[in-house]
Amino acid sequence: MAKKEDNRITSDTDQNVPSESIGELLRQLVAHLRQNRTQLRQEWARRITQAKLLTAMSQDEIFAEATTIYDNYVEALESGTFEALQGYARNLSERIIPRGVETQEVIGIVLLLRDVLARSLFAKYQHDFALLNRILDAYEPAANSIANTVAVGFVQERERTITQQQEAIRELSTPVLQVRERLLILPIIGVIDPQRARQLTEQLLRGIRTNRAKVVVIDITGVAAMDSNVANHLVQTVEASRLLGATVIVTGLSPEIAQTLVTIGVDLTKMNTVGDLQGGIEEAEKLLGYKVILVSDTTAQA
Repeated sequence: MAKKEDNRITSDTDQNVPSESIGELLRQLVAHLRQNRTQLRQEWARRITQAKLLTAMSQDEIFAEATTIYDNYVEALESGTFEALQGYARNLSERIIPRGVETQEVIGIVLLLRDVLARSLFAKYQHDFALLNRILDAYEPAANSIANTVAVGFVQERERTITQQQEAIRELSTPVLQVRERLLILPIIGVIDPQRARQLTEQLLRGIRTNRAKVVVIDITGVAAMDSNVANHLVQTVEASRLLGATVIVTGLSPEIAQTLVTIGVDLTKMNTVGDLQGGIEEAEKLLGYKVILVSDTTAQA
């Protein structure tokens, strides 16, 4: 009896040894997904709508994207490479991020697809759990890699978009304006943090070089406060502009900012300051050799 029991155990152990390789199991899976493509993608699109994901898109758009993602998903499973899927994920992200689609929505639809496919596999192999387990063991690592690929691609594209938007906002908030030949005005409004201060300097120096400016008026009337770091950066901006051949006139200094400059020991003799923007422009015109003639004086001479 003991010998017979040993034979039975050996037989069971042999049955647990997978007869198929991972590649063969994945080929079976891919064949199943292709054969049931229409049904599975329809179910996935329905689940997306039911879960209230991708609400910024129409039903037709959701189904179209679901179809393309599904095909890329199956192709990645078959080939074991994710280049095509990565490219599509970036393209999709570029199109849907401006429409307000959030990261959790993209991760959600990928997880829903995994659930739809897993349910389909359970239904197909419910009478052969040993084979089902082997297919799931082969499928799960690939599915995890695909989910990570799509999620990372979306997050990277979102970060890139946010960075571009921030740069655009900063450029709009610190415009370098050419009001006359060789004369630039940089009106600054709002809070100046170190990052904005650096970007301000970069924009101004580019403007000086591009426009071959000789005089720059920096108006900080709209800046309520400035810490010592930013104040030092302002001084460095003045010096960098001078090295490029442009004289800087700072206008609109508030008493608080003037006190900050004095406290940190700024040599104010190196900084040309004028009370207001109009006075700064008049001073700049003098430096450039412009002569302002009042209309009344011209009429009297005539």
